[in-house]
Amino acid sequence: MADSQFDLIVIGGGPGGYVAAIRAAQLGLHVALVEREFLGGVCLNIGCIPSKALLKNAEVVRTFQKAKDFGITVDKFSADYAAAVARSRTVSNRLVKGVEFLMKKNKIQVYMDEAVLTGQNQVELKKNGDKLTAKNIIVATGARPISIPGLPIDGKDVITSREAILMRERPSPLVIVGAGPIGMEFAYLYSAYGADVTVVEMLPHLLPREDAEVSAEIEKAMQKLGVKFRVNTKVESADRQPDQVRLKVSSDGKTDEITAQKVLVAISVRPNSEDLGLEALGVKTTRGAIDIGDKMETNVPGIYAIGDVTMKLPLAHVASAQGIVAVEAMAGRETRVLDMNNMPRCTYCVPQVASFGLTEAQAKEAGHDIRIGKFPFRANGKALGIGEPEGFVKLVVDKKYGEILGIHMVGPEVTDLTGELSLAKTMEMTPAEIAHAVHAHPTLTEVVAEAALDAMGEAIHI
Repeated sequence: MADSQFDLIVIGGGPGGYVAAIRAAQLGLHVALVEREFLGGVCLNIGCIPSKALLKNAEVVRTFQKAKDFGITVDKFSADYAAAVARSRTVSNRLVKGVEFLMKKNKIQVYMDEAVLTGQNQVELKKNGDKLTAKNIIVATGARPISIPGLPIDGKDVITSREAILMRERPSPLVIVGAGPIGMEFAYLYSAYGADVTVVEMLPHLLPREDAEVSAEIEKAMQKLGVKFRVNTKVESADRQPDQVRLKVSSDGKTDEITAQKVLVAISVRPNSEDLGLEALGVKTTRGAIDIGDKMETNVPGIYAIGDVTMKLPLAHVASAQGIVAVEAMAGRETRVLDMNNMPRCTYCVPQVASFGLTEAQAKEAGHDIRIGKFPFRANGKALGIGEPEGFVKLVVDKKYGEILGIHMVGPEVTDLTGELSLAKTMEMTPAEIAHAVHAHPTLTEVVAEAALDAMGEAIHI
């Protein structure tokens, strides 16, 4: 078969790969994209997008459950979880079709196949044997969920987010192992639909990587929602029976048992770097993650890597940003160095959580002399008006220079408040500069301004 020559081959069609391909085409490069499963990757198909559609359904269900607070009486209310999943698939499919359109619009050659690097500038497609060549190659193959010893994943009784996002039935009782963002989102979702949910976390708090005050707020909210959780608890083993799974867990030297219909493992991910031909080419990896420099380059000239396969920060928007940097670098454009400390981290349960940078504890441990600016949503007119007054915005600020070291938010739609604060971090703004920008009233963004004022000891509404 005839070889096909390109300027760039992108392996992986997720939010890192397809964005890199589009940016490369914009810069005049002839681009091929190879995707083994589905365009849009995990994010659009079985991750970020369908899960947010399901979470919106859960919010609507919760609103009906507290309809009396708004002076509304609802008789014979019922919530069809299968219909929620069907809606999430419609949302996902629409966006995937949008990516397909963008590939055609930008004249990107798409191969639905599995790629193997057979040379520094060559890729072979496993299904049809075609060989593609290019000056540059980007590996954007993502990552997959991992299990823990004693709890192997079978996709039936012990599942990951991949299976959960597609299930049309709501499991109950359900045990979720891992209290990170994925675990907390599914806990909120399933509990809204009436499931008996228990979260098991080995570390001392829910959302253990967040600021301690944020974790405490989420724990309080989950208790109100009826979600049970066991922190400082380790899963020892699982006994699968025909209609249930019996988990053996341990805490403080004591052993206990939890019974569930299904167990959802949501602890971490492993990079998809196997069987790509990386070892033969001498591409350096660390525990499976591809090592990269500031321009996403590997140690082998012409080969780049982006997204979860690098494990720098396995988030969709980070992958997209990395893809743009890689392409601009190979095209000879002036680009930027990505600071992972400035990347927003979001959890979409209710209340939502969003953060940047150092927690208060981390800032102190690093030796910073800090001051805290904090403002509650309970003192915000918009939050009260929409009936979501829980939570706060917290700034961790260097006392001497006014540098914002960390931003921690928990409350209504705080993930949508990250834009302003991402810009503030990127532009190295101080709390004074945030506070002096006029924020419309009544909006949730006023809480950001008030937290900035509080960092200077000048909060108005508290």
